[in-house]
Amino acid sequence: MKISTKGRYGLTIMMELANRNGEGPTSLRSIAQRHDLSEHYLEQLIAPLRNAGLVKSIRGAYGGYVLAKQPEEISAGDIIRVLEGPISPVEFAEEEDPAKRYLWLRIRDSISAVLDSTSLQDLITFEDDGRSDSYMFYI
Repeated sequence: MKISTKGRYGLTIMMELANRNGEGPTSLRSIAQRHDLSEHYLEQLIAPLRNAGLVKSIRGAYGGYVLAKQPEEISAGDIIRVLEGPISPVEFAEEEDPAKRYLWLRIRDSISAVLDSTSLQDLITFEDDGRSDSYMFYI
């Protein structure tokens, strides 16, 4: 499964909001400028996140977006599913070979377990130890 720019930029938005949790609304313009991204593209991503109840919009001159829940209550899986759809490496329902279908199910479940056990809080407090072979999260 390959996560598209929708999923990656969606995580960026949500991590920025998590970093500023409790400080008031954050504008998409500031996120776009900080990460050199298209504000217009971020506007397209924020709507499904808002509709899914992950963010709230605040109107007005000093408006923007805030998390609808605490960072530890929102998983990477929540965000990826909203923006990318169901997590699946292949259309395994069409797979006739039971052994391969079982393999695809195990891969799907492993990916889901990692995404669902990784919260926004985990992502914003991550400290890189510099080892390229280390993993941030264990399942």
